[in-house]
Amino acid sequence: MPKFDYVGVSEGRQVKGELEAANKEDAAQILRKKRIRTISLKPKAISLKLSLPKIGSGIKLQDISRFTRQFAAMVSAGLPLVQCLDILGAQTENKDLASCIKQVSADIQGGNNLADSMMKFPKAFNSLYCNMVAAGEQSGNLDGVLNRLAEYQEKADALRRKIKGAMTYPVIVALVAVGATGAMLGFVVPTFAQMFMDMGGELPTPTRIVMGLSNFLQTWWWAIMLIIVGGSVALMQYYKTEKGRINIDRIKLKLPVFGDLERKSSVSRFSQTLSTLLTSGVSIIEALSITAKTAGNKVLELGIMRTLEKIQGGLSIAEPLQETGVFPPMVIHMIAVGERTGDLAGMLKKVSDFYQEEVDAAVEALTSIIEPIMICVMGVIIGGILIAMYLPMFDMVGAIS
Repeated sequence: MPKFDYVGVSEGRQVKGELEAANKEDAAQILRKKRIRTISLKPKAISLKLSLPKIGSGIKLQDISRFTRQFAAMVSAGLPLVQCLDILGAQTENKDLASCIKQVSADIQGGNNLADSMMKFPKAFNSLYCNMVAAGEQSGNLDGVLNRLAEYQEKADALRRKIKGAMTYPVIVALVAVGATGAMLGFVVPTFAQMFMDMGGELPTPTRIVMGLSNFLQTWWWAIMLIIVGGSVALMQYYKTEKGRINIDRIKLKLPVFGDLERKSSVSRFSQTLSTLLTSGVSIIEALSITAKTAGNKVLELGIMRTLEKIQGGLSIAEPLQETGVFPPMVIHMIAVGERTGDLAGMLKKVSDFYQEEVDAAVEALTSIIEPIMICVMGVIIGGILIAMYLPMFDMVGAIS
C-alpha cells in the first residue's frame, strides 16, 4: 500500500508523519478522522539507496580485549555493572560494539544477569566469553575472570598477528613476481618478438619458448583469469563444507614448513583456551566443548570432540588426545602429569607459554627461509626471460664478428 508524508495542525500544534492509504483521498480522510487539518500531503519519496558493505566494519578481537580490560578495572574499583557498561558504551569507538554494550546494560536493568545478556550478541561475545563471565558471576570473582579473559584475548590477538605477519611477506613477493612476469610477457617480450620476426632467421630454443608463452598469455589471458577466479571461488565453497574443511585442514597440518607453524599455533591456542576456562571455574566437559569450537582447525576440533566423548565414558584426557595424532608426545605427557597432580590448568598454561615461544621461533624461521627462496625464484624467472630475449642478439653479434 502506498505511503504518504503529511504536515498538519492538531489542537493548535503542528504535526507531521507518514501513513498508509490506498490513494491521496483516503489519506486525507484518515487525517480528518484524526482531527488533523492538512497543510501538506504528498506521496512518500522512494529511496534508491544501495546497500553497500561497510569497509572495516564489524567487531575485532582487539576491540573486545580493550573493552574487557577496561571493564575488569571498573569492576575491581567497585563500580556497579550498569554504570560500568554505560561508561564503556559511551566511550567505545566501535559503533557495533557500543550498540551491543548499551543493549546488554538495558537487559541487566531489566533483571537479566550479565552472561545471559551477553549471549544475545554472539558476534561480540562468543561462547568462551559468556561461559567465563557466567563462572565469574557464580564464584563472585568477576573482576579476576575478566582480567584472565583480557589476558587471553591479548595473547590470542598477538598470536594471530604474528602468523598473519609471517604469511604477508611471501604473498606480497609472490604477487610482485607474478605481476612482473605477466608485464614482461605481455608488453616487453612482444616488442622483441616483432623485431626478431622482421630480422628473420632461426631463433634459439629458449627464445621460442618465451615467445610462445607470451603469445599464449596475450591470446588466453581471459581464460587464465577465469580459471583463477573460478578455482578460488570453488575452493572457498568446498572449504565451507564439512568434508572440505577437514581435508584442507589436514593438508595444512602436513605442509613442509607451514604445517609445523599451523600445528604449534593450534596446540598453543588449545592449551591457552582450556587453561583459561579451567582456571575460571568452568567444568572440564564444558571447557573442552568450548575449546573445540574455538580450535581453529577442523581436524583438531574433531579430535577434541572425540576426547570429550571418551572422557564422559570414564577415560582420562591424555589417552584420547594422543589418538588424534595432532598433539606432540611432550604435550600429552605434560597433560597426563597435570591430571595426576590435580593441576591440569597450571600445566596447560606452561604448555601454552612454551608453544607461544615455539610459534615465535617458527615465524622467524619461516620468514628467513621464504625470503631468499622467493627472491631467487623471482630472479630466475625474470632473469631467464631477459636472457632468452637477448640470446638472438648475442648470436647476431657473433655472426657479425
